[in-house]
Amino acid sequence: MIPSDIDLHRPLIDRQGSRRALNTPVLVIDRVALERNIATMAGFARSAGVALRPHAKTHKSAEIARLQIAAGAVGVCCAKLGEAEALAAAGIDGILITSPVVTPQAIARLVALHARMGDLSVVADNPDNVDALAAAARGAARPLAVLVDVDPGIRRTGVASPQAAAALALRIAASDALRFGGVQFYCGAQQHIAGFAERRAAIAERTEYLSGVVGALTEAGLAPPLVTGGGTGTHRIDVELGVLTELQVGSYVFMDRQYHDCELADGADQPYETSLFIDAHVISANAPGMGTIDAGYKAMATDGGTPTIAAGAPEGAAFFFMGDEHGAVLAAGHAFRIGDRVTLTAPHCDPTVNLYDAYHVVRGETLIDIWPVTARGRSR
Repeated sequence: MIPSDIDLHRPLIDRQGSRRALNTPVLVIDRVALERNIATMAGFARSAGVALRPHAKTHKSAEIARLQIAAGAVGVCCAKLGEAEALAAAGIDGILITSPVVTPQAIARLVALHARMGDLSVVADNPDNVDALAAAARGAARPLAVLVDVDPGIRRTGVASPQAAAALALRIAASDALRFGGVQFYCGAQQHIAGFAERRAAIAERTEYLSGVVGALTEAGLAPPLVTGGGTGTHRIDVELGVLTELQVGSYVFMDRQYHDCELADGADQPYETSLFIDAHVISANAPGMGTIDAGYKAMATDGGTPTIAAGAPEGAAFFFMGDEHGAVLAAGHAFRIGDRVTLTAPHCDPTVNLYDAYHVVRGETLIDIWPVTARGRSR
């Protein structure tokens, strides 16, 4: 039988210095940094008077969701129905599915999940989808909450105008099987604008449009009880602008390289720190100033570019992909040795997490726990 990550590494838990004995490449969480990030965001939302529903598509983990809820989150978001099913099976409630669920087979699963949960909601952007949800939910013990998904301008999902939002909300409210839950407005394209001022200007323009949507709904007699959206890149701006009532932040728990490249706080230090790492080992060191490590394209998502080297090489060292299984670390004058550990930060955390079965949770150099990636691969 092929050993799992848990089989391989369970004997290392609580053994002093056991991080050095992990089989690599391996996904590592710094527990102290993770808890600080969770506490910082929870405190920010609390002080701003907005609800916090972190996006679990980032971590896909029941353990991390529980930590977020214990810190004050009202629940979590899931991008896909499969993620919601996996987290709900692990005891997580208060789930908002942020992508439309439209096929008959998926809607049947959604209604079954609704019956098993205390608090489930979903978004829609099409009247035919609303009608299908209403038909499937007829006879349920309680109405299914449906939010109107509003297109922020990227034409991925969402209604295309304030008038369309009002018409869809009225259609939801007209069904006894459904409950109008509010509005979702996620500006994904603006999250990674590097400069704070430029990002603020972009979000301010989009939020003005959102205000028009809220106004159209209110005029139609359906003032949204919830206006949810935002992200790690814009959460401080979103709160300042005062239209969103709930934040869907996700990557703040880990802080990948893409978000570290952004100025999240206007002129201040980053409020969050890296807590997610990829540990690798040097497996060849036959060229001067170069070590080949056992982490390549298959060890991390590459849509965000190359990883940052967090430890194991001199400052200024560079990483290059060398194929599916290998990467090169270049540092002039440095003598790499086989077996040296090199620690990387993920370029883009969400799809990187989906490549692994488990998180290896460390405190310093000691493995203290192993958490399954609960919703890994649950993309349908």
